[in-house]
Amino acid sequence: MAGLAPFACATPSCSVLLRSPMPAPSTSCAACDSARAHPLFRVKGFDILACDGCGLARTELPADFDPASIYTASYFDGGQHDGYADYQGSEATLRMEFARTLDVLARHGASAGNLLELGCAYGFFLEEARQRFRVAGVEVSDHARETCRARGLRVERELTPELVGEHGPFDVAVMLDVIEHLAEPAAVLGGVRSALRTGGKLLLTTGDFGALPARIAGKRWRLMTPPQHLWFFSPASMEQVLQRTGFRLLELSHPWKRVPLSLVAFQALRITGLRAPGWLRQLPGSLPLNLFDAMRVVAEAV
Repeated sequence: MAGLAPFACATPSCSVLLRSPMPAPSTSCAACDSARAHPLFRVKGFDILACDGCGLARTELPADFDPASIYTASYFDGGQHDGYADYQGSEATLRMEFARTLDVLARHGASAGNLLELGCAYGFFLEEARQRFRVAGVEVSDHARETCRARGLRVERELTPELVGEHGPFDVAVMLDVIEHLAEPAAVLGGVRSALRTGGKLLLTTGDFGALPARIAGKRWRLMTPPQHLWFFSPASMEQVLQRTGFRLLELSHPWKRVPLSLVAFQALRITGLRAPGWLRQLPGSLPLNLFDAMRVVAEAV
């Protein structure tokens, strides 16, 4: 989910896999498990820390903060400053991107079997994927999850043993702009690895905090949006957390993608501190964008 500098997430689903009740915010690095970190800057009242060991940056949350409270219906329809302009209205553009994601998986030999999506929003990717796979999803947003179920999709709030037993083990897991939202990304990846067959594929997308645009922008980087985004990976820290949780990196790229014009405008105004009028959130069309500060990762369960 990338594009113009104004963006937060800009294509698939930004809702997250979270346990209930929420775990305490992590005080150690997801990539190297170091407990030592130093402050980088403060954004919207939240401290952004960087690991002393590997440099992975994270948002420091108060103990009583629940990230799951963010992902209400308003997150998807322009009601939240760092959310989507109109997720459902962008369905055609999203489905084009999802078809390309499936093609990437196919290039890595994953074109059939059981597929799990974590953070599946309204189920558009799952609907595209079930032309090739038997699909199931995980979605923390009650509103989005019920929308998925109304579409006939098997979507649960958590990755439970029951879900894995009925629909797994999985051949593919997909996390599209999700990992940066997770309170405990290493624990989630470990759970995903347990649900995958050996040799199964993981495809995920997230921002690249090691990219030049992100380093230049610093606290003003378009994806520096706490408390929605909790982790800020570089290619090195991404590979480290994958290795730590049982994966081998196959591909890391910075792809072009089509982004809804409504989201471009919505997030451009967000960066300038303005709120988008209702008509602007309904702006039709899309455009290809790439700032080379968002990465797509394909990994294999080992």
